[in-house]
Amino acid sequence: MAKTQWEDSPSDLLRARAGFDLASIDPHGKPGFDGGKSDGRAALKAESDRLSELQEQLWAESRSGGTRSVLLVLQAMDTAGKGGIVRNVVGAMDPLGVKVTAFKAPTPAERRHDFLWRIRRELPEPGIVGIFDRSHYEDVLIHRVRGLSSPDVIEERYGLIREFEEEVAASGTTIIKVMLHISADEQKARLAERLDRPDKHWKFSLGDLDERVLWPAYQEAYQLAIEHTSTPDAPWFVVPGDRKWYARLTVQQLLIEALGGLDLQWPAADFDVAEAKERLALS
Repeated sequence: MAKTQWEDSPSDLLRARAGFDLASIDPHGKPGFDGGKSDGRAALKAESDRLSELQEQLWAESRSGGTRSVLLVLQAMDTAGKGGIVRNVVGAMDPLGVKVTAFKAPTPAERRHDFLWRIRRELPEPGIVGIFDRSHYEDVLIHRVRGLSSPDVIEERYGLIREFEEEVAASGTTIIKVMLHISADEQKARLAERLDRPDKHWKFSLGDLDERVLWPAYQEAYQLAIEHTSTPDAPWFVVPGDRKWYARLTVQQLLIEALGGLDLQWPAADFDVAEAKERLALS
């Protein structure tokens, strides 16, 4: 029988707490899950219905005046598997209740506003599970590494992000922030695969090679961003990403735990069910 139960909750095992040290986390590990690849894939499939049901309950609640939503923030180095999370985990949910936003470099119009302006515009409405493929964290990651903003500005942004996320959480949005943590060797192998396969060339960018040179600087930038902005209302979870199946299974479980923690209920019927059944029988 395929393993479907976790030994320990990923939300406990992978949460970035005081004293967090990114360098000590094994990108090839699989904390809390002692099954192999086939077990992980089977578990992902087995839990898809549970995730779908919870998301439908969230959507149904909003149709009856509910104000709650969920926001999953995905951050990672290139090739870490954000797209695979969206396809294989988020794809199990009803697209009517899901909103995926992929943030690219800001447009000239977006640059005329503060860095959180475009983020606010894409926050999930009640009943929606929102997915950010990259996010406002680009403004403290790439900006630190590439020197696009001064150190003082970046330090200020940590505080602005904490305040922003506190406000979002207070409005009824459950925030799950995930860093998919892969090794430099794994990224190299994935980039090599893209170069070896013509059907993957469209996913390759020479800019990926430029960013690889800055790998240590990015690791430092992630360390600082996570330790400055992982809060009780908006925690960071660092998910080992070298094993794609483990990363997908873990993010699925984080979503299930978050939605399950909302104690969602199906809205009560606003009509007489017995009368409706009688009318249906006579029709």
